[in-house]
Amino acid sequence: MTAEDGSDLRTADFDYPLPEDLVASHPADQRDESRLLVLDRATGSLSDRRFPDLLTYLAAGDALVLNDTRVFPARLLGRKPTGARAEVLLLRPLPEYEGDRVWQALVRPGGKLKPGRKVEIGEQFTVIIEDSFEDGSRRVRLEGAGDPWELIESHGEVPLPPYIDRPGEASDRERYQTVYARERGSVAAPTAGLHFTAELLEQVEALGVSVVRVTLHVGVGTFRPVDADRVDDHRMHAERYDVPDASARLLNRVREGGGRVWAVGTTSARTLETVVSDEGTYRPGAGWTNLFIRPPHRFRAVDGLLTNFHLPKSSLLMLVAALAGRENVLQAYDHAIAMRYRFYSYGDAMLVV
Repeated sequence: MTAEDGSDLRTADFDYPLPEDLVASHPADQRDESRLLVLDRATGSLSDRRFPDLLTYLAAGDALVLNDTRVFPARLLGRKPTGARAEVLLLRPLPEYEGDRVWQALVRPGGKLKPGRKVEIGEQFTVIIEDSFEDGSRRVRLEGAGDPWELIESHGEVPLPPYIDRPGEASDRERYQTVYARERGSVAAPTAGLHFTAELLEQVEALGVSVVRVTLHVGVGTFRPVDADRVDDHRMHAERYDVPDASARLLNRVREGGGRVWAVGTTSARTLETVVSDEGTYRPGAGWTNLFIRPPHRFRAVDGLLTNFHLPKSSLLMLVAALAGRENVLQAYDHAIAMRYRFYSYGDAMLVV
């Protein structure tokens, strides 16, 4: 960073080399068996722990905020009428057209699937390409007997991130999903939450920590690196969020009582920072957020962050750096690489305290 206000921050400032064999292609055998690197953002000190040690950093009166979005099997594999393979990745329904029948989607091969083309997904299930959007995505219609969500659930695959270089497996439907997932709508998991078991969450509550739920439906943009040379030139994709009244009231009580607010994942952090007032009050509500958190963002809603290890030059890495300091975070990543932590969605975790 070459200016105190971050205006000259370069995307290259968030690059780091990662050995390919540290990208986790499968989750740990048990969710809470992952490792936990603890970074003290005040001192930059690091501690190598196990994930259940998270409990030692929480205290009665704190709040742990979970993103309860649910990943749906958004990847539809099929064939064009010619027999050639085709893929449709559903992003979000467009209810202004026709309920859950019409969607925004990404298609492959993009050059061949123009408006009017069809992709046969299964017996009596067809995707029709209706229109193109400026960003290259398509408006598509799902045609088939029965409820469109049932068609998606029965024919779709979990859309694993592109850096997990293997075919999807049946186990991914469970493991690429948090144990507390409720609200259907994400094409990517809020991966910091993948480490929790129901038993561990019970132990959190037994400490006197409030477990608070918010929702942010994760879009495909979460996989994309920042392409702009200057960080400020990047534009975030918008994602839907919902902070219920009860969650906002509970968070305000925690703050009034002197407790700390811990965000589980960058998605929870972005949601909280979207709805917090300048005075630090949490406001309920639902809508779309394209908040881009990078240095020198001043956090008003979040005191601590549990997160996974993120891709180089990604907006997620920039968010962590905004909270913990860029140099601290890159030094932590160097340590994690040296200690052979597992990276990305199915990898290990980091706690910023």
